[in-house]
Amino acid sequence: MPADLAVIGLGHLGLPLAQAAVAAGIPTLGYKTGPEAGSLTAAELRRMLSRGFRTAAGPAELGRVRTAVICAPTPRGADGTLDLSQVEAAARTLAARLRPHTTVILESPVQPGTTEEFLRPLLEEGSGLKAGRDFHLAYSPSRVDPGNRDFTPANTPKVIGGLTPACTESAAAFYSRLTDKVVRARGPREAETVQLLETNFRHVNIALVNEMAVLCNDLGVDLWDVIRCAETKPFGFQAFRPGPGVGGHATPQDLHNHSGRTLRMVELAQQVNNHMPQYVIQRAATLLNEHGKSARGARVLLLGVTYKPDLADQQGSPAQEIAIRLMELGASVSYHDPHVPSWSVLDRPLPRADSFYEAAADADLTILLQQHRTYDLQGLSVKAQLLLDTRGATPTGAAHRL
Repeated sequence: MPADLAVIGLGHLGLPLAQAAVAAGIPTLGYKTGPEAGSLTAAELRRMLSRGFRTAAGPAELGRVRTAVICAPTPRGADGTLDLSQVEAAARTLAARLRPHTTVILESPVQPGTTEEFLRPLLEEGSGLKAGRDFHLAYSPSRVDPGNRDFTPANTPKVIGGLTPACTESAAAFYSRLTDKVVRARGPREAETVQLLETNFRHVNIALVNEMAVLCNDLGVDLWDVIRCAETKPFGFQAFRPGPGVGGHATPQDLHNHSGRTLRMVELAQQVNNHMPQYVIQRAATLLNEHGKSARGARVLLLGVTYKPDLADQQGSPAQEIAIRLMELGASVSYHDPHVPSWSVLDRPLPRADSFYEAAADADLTILLQQHRTYDLQGLSVKAQLLLDTRGATPTGAAHRL
């Protein structure tokens, strides 16, 4: 069966889109853009294959689809700007096979203007076709929240901004097969800026509550009780919670390298959030000292080293930096995570605890970094000699909280 859709890039953006498409009955072709592309469990792959998904045998197959969505990763480069090399490679590969009337959509996180100024010329030069006349071109910010059972692609509105009104409508016709609601932006720049605003909103608000965590610790105030009470306000407040750092694939962006203008609040938020792993280390060292122990030689157990609960994804997890800083202080570091069978820090494998109960009882300090659903936190608080809870997940009074 020929595919209607090609998802170019099978990482954290492309795989959820491909899964949503096959669930909607759309014959879907997956095309990998690099070795960092994500993976599926055997059960997920079998389910998708049974519903019409297949991976491309070669780039020639990209020329046989009606819609192509580019989901290539855009990691930060050494200079802090987004690395568009995989988007470029995907565009060049697609352009050489692009047929008239195809709808091309970019979902990768990019700076405003990328669809028109970067992607469009690549597609037009490589295909000899003109965007908006011979093929449709649009941008749609990805709204993937891995592990979220309440909001799936089907009930999450999709924003679309096309190069022309016809481009927007063509992209809307595709996404309306996947989601209950399609929101039309004025154009691709507006749609790209939606992604920028949504990402920065998260990071700025996490930074605010992280600063509140430091302040409340100094004041002897229970921040989690403050948040519990504050979130009862039915207007003007949205609850965010502090943590040991901000992980995930969506990094905060300002426009300094793109437009010469810095978003000062985003820049400050990044500084605050980047400091949180060091703050965790300060709290850990203080707790050890208060109990007559030094960080040097202390046995420290890290619980949960992924960036989100109940997922194996470690992208941007603060656990890596926390482990490094503990090792620099001379601590003996081990970890437990039901989703991470092995873990290396600075190319050095860290010991993995088989039983987190026994490991917590043996460790001088246990640091809860991620509250996986399988963790019995009540039992943990009883077993651990000394427990630092960076997520506010343990019962009140059962642990030292961030």
